Amino acid sequence: MSFTHRTRYVNPRLGTYFGIFMSAFVALGLLALILEGLGVEDGALRAAMLLGPIAFFVFIGIAAFNNEPIDYFAAGRRVPAFYTGLVLAQTALGATGLVVLTGVFFLIGFDALCLVIGGLAGFVVMAVLLAPFFRKFGAYTIPSYLGRRFESRTLRLVAGGVLAVPMLLMLAAELRIGAHAIAWFYPYAPSSLVVLGLTFVVVLTIAAGGMRSLAWSSSAQSLAALLALLVPIGVVAVIVTNLPLPQLSAGPVLRTIGRAEAAQGLPIILPPALAFDMPGEGLGLIAKRYSDAFGNIGPLAFVITTLSVLAGVASAPWLLPRVAGTPGVYEARKSLGWATLLFGISMLTIASVAIFMRDYLTDIVTVAGQVRFPPWFEDLVARGILTVSGEGRPTLSSFSVSRDDVLLALPIAAEMPSIVLYLAAGGVLAAALATAAAIALALGNILAEDVVYGLSWSPVGPGARLIVARLALGTAAALGGLIALAAPTDPLKLMLWALALTGAAAFPVLVLSIWWKRLNAFGAVAGISTGFGVTVLAIIAGEAGITGTDSTLAAAIGLPAGAVAAIAVALATPAPSRSVLELVLDIRVPGGEILYDREMRYQKRKKAQRT
Repeated sequence: MSFTHRTRYVNPRLGTYFGIFMSAFVALGLLALILEGLGVEDGALRAAMLLGPIAFFVFIGIAAFNNEPIDYFAAGRRVPAFYTGLVLAQTALGATGLVVLTGVFFLIGFDALCLVIGGLAGFVVMAVLLAPFFRKFGAYTIPSYLGRRFESRTLRLVAGGVLAVPMLLMLAAELRIGAHAIAWFYPYAPSSLVVLGLTFVVVLTIAAGGMRSLAWSSSAQSLAALLALLVPIGVVAVIVTNLPLPQLSAGPVLRTIGRAEAAQGLPIILPPALAFDMPGEGLGLIAKRYSDAFGNIGPLAFVITTLSVLAGVASAPWLLPRVAGTPGVYEARKSLGWATLLFGISMLTIASVAIFMRDYLTDIVTVAGQVRFPPWFEDLVARGILTVSGEGRPTLSSFSVSRDDVLLALPIAAEMPSIVLYLAAGGVLAAALATAAAIALALGNILAEDVVYGLSWSPVGPGARLIVARLALGTAAALGGLIALAAPTDPLKLMLWALALTGAAAFPVLVLSIWWKRLNAFGAVAGISTGFGVTVLAIIAGEAGITGTDSTLAAAIGLPAGAVAAIAVALATPAPSRSVLELVLDIRVPGGEILYDREMRYQKRKKAQRT
């Protein structure tokens, strides 16, 4: 498969196709808005706003059917930089990041920036240290890259088994958030059936074409999620500030909130350096001022969490392999630029949602005379999203708000039509489907390529290879669904544990595999195993209260432990062979032929000669 110019890789009609999709998606929302004004039954509107977008996503995924390994595993290496960056930005923290982080910002303010800074820095580190060189190698999975980089089948199997654990945790978190979004459409639906339905939709969307189906369906899902995030807050920004740019207009609102918080007596908290008090699931009190830094999270804990998220995002096995689907190294770098920009816009937007939601509550308690609760307040109380404690005149510290419902509570507080609420909930669901599909496909590829065929370098026939890959995809999605049902753990903790495990196990070895030629297979196995093992033990110890710190914070010790183990074992064992050193030099030159494709071509030629 050779091309003379990069433009022959890319379908020139992609913009037209996605323009048609966005037109249809917007038309569906406007039609539902008109029908709501005409008095159409709410159940029909809910069904249209839930099932209509899902039908779009499934159709796009099935339409990308293919039976070629290069298309199934790498989307033909012709996904443009913008679409790759769009999906990377959306699937880095997924719907868990959108929903949970909005509530975290609302409850503890600027302390939540450790997660945002970590995600942004993770994309920068990925772009500088990893992505161009991983794109040059061209492997479909991280374990495949490590196994061939160090010429070790054992390393390939170990990496596949270790990385499957954080991916399952992240997949479970996304399925649970997706089920939470569907509860806004149908609050009485059994959660088990909802999770199983989401798992089925994920498999149905991407099984036909693998990475090719994922590339285009998740691009549509990411556009829908971005639109659903920006529209409600944009309308609120116009109502409150007359400026439809909440990322810019939230500043003056925050200053007003700050004065009200001081007048209300919200305290300035000075926590210990290692304090890590993230809001949990359910109702949480407004306990500190929004713009007060280091209130719930201590300064040292802030830095540690930022570095942990950075390493997890930069080496995430559901993110990094996507750069192998770009037409070239230049596009791989460019895609990370788009990812950083779009991720930053999303994070600024959810912070603005938290600020405007606080503003609505502040208006209630700062009014002169008797406090009167507006109808939207009573609606949120009836839904169990908001409660008021104490007697007498309420203050900001009297309110308890459900962390995972702040994002979708804003359209209710702004008294928007129900369709806007359903649009926002549909956007959350789209983000959950995109991230869950990316993780399920990446995990399925690891199971098929690195576990089933991990002991052989020779490629199998495309028919059997794709059958195994599709079966592995279904298995991975089913396992994620079972964990989502069986594990009652907070989705935020699942996400942070997944990033900590990924960063500790994969990040040191990936960076050293490119930038330190002395690293050998023994050191890589030791680094992955030690980082993963220490992190698991730290999480268990943190949950049991042995370490005296939060399990998420304790897990960060696995990252330096993995790096030290990799370096120490590599220095204590024989140096790599000459062929491995030459491979490292080849990887460090980003241009030229993709190494993985070249090796597959040689392997097929040898197999043909033997037969």
